[in-house]
Amino acid sequence: MQTTSHLLMIRPVNFSFNAETAVNNAFQSAASDERTQAKALAEFEGLVKVLHDNQVDVTVINDTPEPYTPDSIFPNNWVSFHQEGVVCLYPMYAVNRRQERKPGVLEELGRKFVFDATLDFSAYEKEELFLEGTGSMVLDRDDKIAYACLSPRTDGAVLQDFCEKMGYRPVVFRAVDAAGRDIYHTNVMMCVADKYAVICLDTITHALERNTVIKTIENSGKEIIDISLLQMNRFAGNMLQVMNKQGQRFLVMSTQAFESLTPEQVATLERYNPIIHSNITTIETNGGGSARCMMAEVFLPLK
Repeated sequence: MQTTSHLLMIRPVNFSFNAETAVNNAFQSAASDERTQAKALAEFEGLVKVLHDNQVDVTVINDTPEPYTPDSIFPNNWVSFHQEGVVCLYPMYAVNRRQERKPGVLEELGRKFVFDATLDFSAYEKEELFLEGTGSMVLDRDDKIAYACLSPRTDGAVLQDFCEKMGYRPVVFRAVDAAGRDIYHTNVMMCVADKYAVICLDTITHALERNTVIKTIENSGKEIIDISLLQMNRFAGNMLQVMNKQGQRFLVMSTQAFESLTPEQVATLERYNPIIHSNITTIETNGGGSARCMMAEVFLPLK
C-alpha cells in the first residue's frame, strides 16, 4: 500500500540552523534567533494538530537535549518502516545528524508496532557514502520503484544495496536547481502518491533521464502533475499523501507550498484527495526541509 495512517514525528528540543547540512542544502537560510526553537516547536505542534484533526494517527516522540541534534525534526532521513516488519537505518552526510539514530526512538515505537528485522546501512558512513532515507529516495511502494536523484547525500551504490535487499527497482537521475546545483534530496523535487506524482521535471536536464522518469511514472498508472522550479523552491515538491483511520486520503504540505500552487494544480490534486497544510516557515527556512521531511511513514504491523 502506498499510503499509511500511521506517522512518526519527533518533537524538537534544540532546533536551529545546521551549518553542517547547509554546505549542500540550497534550501537553507541562516535565520536563527533566540526564539527559533520556540517558533519551530509551535509550528511542529500546529502540523500535528492539523493531522490529528483529520484523524491521522501520529506517534510523537520527544527528542532529547543530548546528544545535540538540531535536525531531529526530520526523522524520515535516518529511518524508514516497511510492511514486511523491517526497519531500515541510513547513512547520514552530516556528522551531527548521525546522532539522530537514538535507540530510545525505536524502543518507544516498539511498544506500539511490531518489527522483526533491522537493516542497518549506516556502516557506509565509514566510506563517506550516504543514502538519507526517504529524503534521498521517493518510494513507489506499490510498484516497488525507488526514484533517486544522485547528490552528495545520495550514493548510487548504497541505493543499489537498499533496492536489492528490499526488492525495489532503482530509477536514478540527476536533478539540479536553477543555478545548476545538485538537488540535495529527491523528496524536495517529487512526491509519489497512489494515483499521481508531483514532480519538477525542469530539474532533470538530461533528456533521456527525464524521459525515463516520465515513462516510469506513466507506466505505473499515475498522472504527472508538473511543478515549476519556483514552486519547488517553495517546497511544493515536498508533500506526502497520508491516510486517516477511516481510510480517507489527504495530501499534506506546508502553507508556503500550498500558496505556490496554481488554481488548476489545486483542482487536479483535489480530484484525488483533500489538501491539508500548515505554516512551518521557521522550520523550512532554517532546516531546508518541509512537511514531508517531518513525517516518517510507519507501515509496520500494530501490536
